[in-house]
Amino acid sequence: MNRLASATSPYLLQHADNPVDWWPWCDEAFAEAKRRDVPVLISVGYAACHWCHVMAHESFEDEAVGALIDAGFVAIKVDREERPDVDAVYMTATQAMTGQGGWPMTVFATPDGTPFFCGTYFPKPNFVRLLESVGTAWREQREAVLKQGAAVVEAIGGAQAVGGPTAPLTADLLDAAAGQLAREYDRENGGFGGAPKFPPHMNLLFLLRHHQRTGSAESLEIVRHTCEAMARGGIHDQLAGGFARYAVDGHWTVPHFEKMLYDNALLLRVYTQLWRLTGDPMAKRVARDVARFLADELHKPGEGFASALDADTEGVEGLTYAWTPAQLVEVLGESDGRWAADLFAVTEAGTFEHGTSVLRLARDVDDADPEVRRRWQEVVSRLLVARDGRPQPARDDKVVAAWNGLAVTALAEFVRLVETQTTGGTGTAAAAGLGGEDNVLAGVAIVADGALRDTAEHLARVHVVDGRLRRVSRDGVVGAPAGVLEDYGAVAEAFCAMHQLTGEGRWLALAGQLLDTALARFAAPNGGFYDTADDAEQLVTRPADP
Repeated sequence: MNRLASATSPYLLQHADNPVDWWPWCDEAFAEAKRRDVPVLISVGYAACHWCHVMAHESFEDEAVGALIDAGFVAIKVDREERPDVDAVYMTATQAMTGQGGWPMTVFATPDGTPFFCGTYFPKPNFVRLLESVGTAWREQREAVLKQGAAVVEAIGGAQAVGGPTAPLTADLLDAAAGQLAREYDRENGGFGGAPKFPPHMNLLFLLRHHQRTGSAESLEIVRHTCEAMARGGIHDQLAGGFARYAVDGHWTVPHFEKMLYDNALLLRVYTQLWRLTGDPMAKRVARDVARFLADELHKPGEGFASALDADTEGVEGLTYAWTPAQLVEVLGESDGRWAADLFAVTEAGTFEHGTSVLRLARDVDDADPEVRRRWQEVVSRLLVARDGRPQPARDDKVVAAWNGLAVTALAEFVRLVETQTTGGTGTAAAAGLGGEDNVLAGVAIVADGALRDTAEHLARVHVVDGRLRRVSRDGVVGAPAGVLEDYGAVAEAFCAMHQLTGEGRWLALAGQLLDTALARFAAPNGGFYDTADDAEQLVTRPADP
């Protein structure tokens, strides 16, 4: 029986035709497991996830594996982006049992939802053996299974405890946090830590605020260097402007190719604020290009911003994005092709798979001569036209409230800064009669302004239902999952940004209503907040992320 065909989640729809009798997350699924006296298999992932696709192709699309699942389990498929509360509970259990987490997440639970065995991706032979072993343990060692499940629930309940701050948020404490980040900073490659390397947007925003408060040159330099390293790396799409989710190496060269809305929204804030504080031409260019990426690639007119672009194209990671020197020459001609290969570090050996390279910016172009910048932009335009003719990654087009809130706030800050920089704050950028690169900047700001206002209206009109937030919508129709704490915080901030941008009091009133609801429904008795409301669906624990 196909129970996923009417799902609002593109991830669930990807699995609608599997030879697995999938259930969506619902009470009926657990009731069915209790009726049959079988464990529950909970598979959690998201539409843009590369390893989710791999496990689907290897196992969930296999008739024999599907029969094995259906015979011994009730199988539930969960979109982690649609149900972050479910994901949080079982990810905490997975990390407690294995010491690590990730997606796809594979959880075996009792019919009341208690997890007793957790993992992530399993190759098909391992997964088949696991199904057989769990089935045997459930039938023959039930008491041990239940005991383990109880121990896991007790452990994750402690891990997700909430409470107020253990120390006052003083200047000394903030300075100590900045000092800790400085010690963890990768002085060679930028960022923090090694591979895999994620864009540290929240750390960078904190360090920018620390610089503003204290004048710390070190904090500002950490941000500037990290932003330049990311912008030059393969993690940054040198043609279309967005950022991938992370780099598989420690030097930003080869990305995991999915592009997430939340990363790009937060990085837009970082580059916008760096440009505002320093006038850095690199930060200005990257902020412009990320804003254009959001408006062109992820905005859905009349709705909001789509969640992500897939890591894979036709089942191949990076198919859309990687190049060889010969391909550059084919598109650009001999002279420009060789020039582009040098500029973007495309070599015969390749930096990616099968002799291909991910485009990186190997030369400084922001401070180059006007003729070099002109040639670079012309090459970018021609390569982008050629790349648009290739097969393209799928887009997860559900609208997530929190992430759209982040995008609205980031774009509002960008648009306001553009207006201030190009017109002195006295009018729209379009009225300034600008030329060249500033004219492009003004054009991006106009499109971004329309997208952010469109999105804010959609959030207010569709996602606020009876005074409460809903987590997702798709094709203009709101989904059933309730908003979680991050939805209330990020959307309230977006409505505040809209109030600052427009001067319209209704946005401030809407923000206040959401924050009042958050205080009434999410606050913990001893300080802090739960991720879910006090009247939300009860899971095996109530998730809370300090």
